[in-house]
Amino acid sequence: MQNNKLLHKLRKREVVIGPFCKLAEPAIYELAGLAGFDFAIIDLEHGPLSFESAQNAIRACELARISPVIRVPKNEEHYILRALDIGAHGVQVPAINTKEQAEKLAQACRYYPQGNRGVCRFVRAAEYSRLPKTDYFQYANANVTVIAHLEGVEGINNLDAILAVEGIDVLFIGPYDLSQSLGIPGKVDHPELIAKMRSIVEKAGEKGKLIGTFVETPAAAKDWIKRGVKYISYSVDVGLILEKFTSTVQSVL
Repeated sequence: MQNNKLLHKLRKREVVIGPFCKLAEPAIYELAGLAGFDFAIIDLEHGPLSFESAQNAIRACELARISPVIRVPKNEEHYILRALDIGAHGVQVPAINTKEQAEKLAQACRYYPQGNRGVCRFVRAAEYSRLPKTDYFQYANANVTVIAHLEGVEGINNLDAILAVEGIDVLFIGPYDLSQSLGIPGKVDHPELIAKMRSIVEKAGEKGKLIGTFVETPAAAKDWIKRGVKYISYSVDVGLILEKFTSTVQSVL
């Protein structure tokens, strides 16, 4: 069993950073580790990745000594179960808008008595049954990182109740979906959106809860870190590659 370095750092309230990834190529995840990222988010909500390709991405992350996190398509037990069974160190789950949805997520990620995760030892996370039963179930419960996406007005309205749910490690503000919910789709620098995000960060900080968000520039990352955000999702693999390719062409021609 590989230690969940991401969760270890978050428990010490250290800042962590990693990209969303849409490519199946294992070298992408090795490069993310070599670059010094703490984690990579394997994106099964947007893009072409499957659980089969995600499993190989997880293997590459572990070789590169970064934590693999899977963003599942929906807050459904079977998606979360499959992500954790193939060895993800954590899950990011979109559209958590109510206390009940947050509780459903927290319980789906853990075995009894903390939750109701489906039980099967013959999976990669349990080394295909090699690990002793009791050891595996206890380890899995103690080493899963649960990240809930807050990305709509309904979620903001229920923020206090969501923050009170036990078992959510990071509340992740999704600026793009939140901008759409506010009626300003894509305007992630809009003053109204920034004000809402700052309010969420402040309220979560008062309750000692960890917050994450998505950024696309170093300046934005530094600003949110100063405001107390600990989990920084920095851009997307395809966007980072395109950005570098483009700047290279422009610098030569």
